[in-house]
Amino acid sequence: MSKPVASIPGGPVPDTPGTLSPGEVLVRTFSEIRDELVSTLWFVLGNPDDAQDMAQEVFLRCWRTQEGLPEIRDLRAWIFRVGLNAAKDLQRSAWRRRVKPLLGEDIMQLADGKVPDQLVEDEESLRRIRQALLDLRPEEKEVFLLRQNGELTYQEIAQMRNCPIGTVKTQMRTALEKLRRVLA
Repeated sequence: MSKPVASIPGGPVPDTPGTLSPGEVLVRTFSEIRDELVSTLWFVLGNPDDAQDMAQEVFLRCWRTQEGLPEIRDLRAWIFRVGLNAAKDLQRSAWRRRVKPLLGEDIMQLADGKVPDQLVEDEESLRRIRQALLDLRPEEKEVFLLRQNGELTYQEIAQMRNCPIGTVKTQMRTALEKLRRVLA
């Protein structure tokens, strides 16, 4: 009896001896994208602690459904999709609505200490970009993060959000225009 074929970001794993199990593929892929997922969740949730907790929850949700991994075409995009759906669930919860995180300068603090001039400029640019991302409307932020970090196509985002592809493209264009203004 041969092993099932598991999907990874680059495509299916060939059915050969020594092939990774779906669980092993999930762990490897999740480890590769974890920092990017946490960063994305941080922008969605506005809180680094919630983002870390949510990343753990995302892994558990993915792990519980690992028997279906062989049918997943793009594991990376699927993990991001699970993450953003979990973040939406958290945002909708009554407890979350009562406890709002502090927004402002201190939510994304940069490293302390003396640094060269160029690093200071880079940090300032990064701070402005982060703030601009936080200032996007929720739907613009979601489309931008799904496209940039989740690497989903406009069609996949439209299907996921149950809206026309033109709406997704308009929201992406608006998000990019706002971000460009911050960088100009």
